[in-house]
Amino acid sequence: MAYIGKQPVVGNFVKLDAIVTSATATYNLLNGGVAYFPQTANNCIVSLNGVIQSPTSAYTISGSTIVFDSALTSSDSIDFILVLGDVLAIGTPSDGTVTSAKLASGVAGLIAWQSIVTAATLTAVAGRGYWINTTSNACTVTLPASATAGDTIILVDYARNWGTNAVTINQNSLNFQGSSSVNPIYNTNLQSVTIVYSGATQGWIPIVDDNVTYETAPPYSVDFLVIAGGGSGGSTTGDDGGGAGAGGYRTSSGTSGGGGTAESSLTFNTGTVYTITVGAGGSASGSLSAGNDGSNSVISGTGLTTITSIGGGGGGANAAGGARTGGSGGGAGGYVGTSYSGGAGTANQGYAGGNNTSSPNYGSGGGGGAGAVGANGTTSTNGAGGTGVANSLTGSSVTRAGGGGGGGYGSNSSGGAGGTGGGGNGGNNGFDGVAGTVNTGGGGGGGANAKIGGAGGSGVVILSMPDASYSGTTTGSPTVATGVSGKTVLTFTASGTYTA
Repeated sequence: MAYIGKQPVVGNFVKLDAIVTSATATYNLLNGGVAYFPQTANNCIVSLNGVIQSPTSAYTISGSTIVFDSALTSSDSIDFILVLGDVLAIGTPSDGTVTSAKLASGVAGLIAWQSIVTAATLTAVAGRGYWINTTSNACTVTLPASATAGDTIILVDYARNWGTNAVTINQNSLNFQGSSSVNPIYNTNLQSVTIVYSGATQGWIPIVDDNVTYETAPPYSVDFLVIAGGGSGGSTTGDDGGGAGAGGYRTSSGTSGGGGTAESSLTFNTGTVYTITVGAGGSASGSLSAGNDGSNSVISGTGLTTITSIGGGGGGANAAGGARTGGSGGGAGGYVGTSYSGGAGTANQGYAGGNNTSSPNYGSGGGGGAGAVGANGTTSTNGAGGTGVANSLTGSSVTRAGGGGGGGYGSNSSGGAGGTGGGGNGGNNGFDGVAGTVNTGGGGGGGANAKIGGAGGSGVVILSMPDASYSGTTTGSPTVATGVSGKTVLTFTASGTYTA
């Protein structure tokens, strides 16, 4: 405690130095030769000529001097002056003498137990314990809007009925186990919980949490890789079909498609169901038509910004159908005497397909990949598919989302190579294009000379979360790998759900 002026001295009994009297009423007070300042005349005992003097009437204290009511003489004797210390200040109490009633509510570690709570709402106060009876109704407990480290609250299932009518904690904007967005629920009979405020970062933390089997856990971070289905290659009655674009490629771990940077991780809230949609590859088209686009792959759920990867664009079929846009764009179909452009990709998901550029033969373009544009067709070659992107979310590096190669015809009879990462090769003269690899989002290769383009490869969705957070509740039969650098990895090769 701070003081204005001299700080009190508690219990410091001092006998001052002897004083030689003379013909004066005022004398200096010394203790060991040093000036001494009593607090008041009332905590001094003064003996003069063997008689105890009355404070304030027989003498007064002024700073470090004593002033008697009249002048003394050299024959008078000041026997002693004893200073009792500052007797009005509060000193240190003896052990075991202070009861809880003498302390303010909210003192860290001190719990003042309250009357039984039967209401549907309770505004809790730090330093209190509450018997909560939910026989007739559930109860929402609102925690303090502000707290200090060490603040403690205890809640107890008074009637052993929380399993029927639960107790919900309204966090009141403060964190509870590191989160402010999920209100804990206590819904098991015989429960009790002691929570202590740790500070702003983790907030309230249960230090005694008996029989808690359904307490709402805090949200957690999830990394993802979402690849859409690849498009199918172009088909023609003659000439060359363009290679198809790969499915759009988005991730929070590593490089996204189209040269994009990694995105932010997702936050999953416990108990929320998240829907996983794995896009199918574009189906093989009939003759003389552009390829079909792949389907989107999606992660969605309440409170989540939906992640959508766009299906790959179908390969072109020259005059019968131009190359299509998509996650990655389809390659242009080859055609003697006429040039065509490849389809555009989607920003941060994939690249454009290749063009047919050189006369007189105008070879077909390769489909765009997640990692590179499809190669242009020339008078002597058909374009290769753009390469995919490698990702190590599953614990090993895997390249996916390569574009399909352009189909070959005439003097350009060799089809273009599929892009690394599941892209299908373009068909050689008179052969169908090769399908993109399933669950890579690879584009299908273009058909050649009255042959059809290859189907697109289906997409894939991969989730990675802390081992301790994985709930174990899924549909759609994803592959589950635990202990991948402390993470559980779910690989969805078909649509399903995950309940956090």
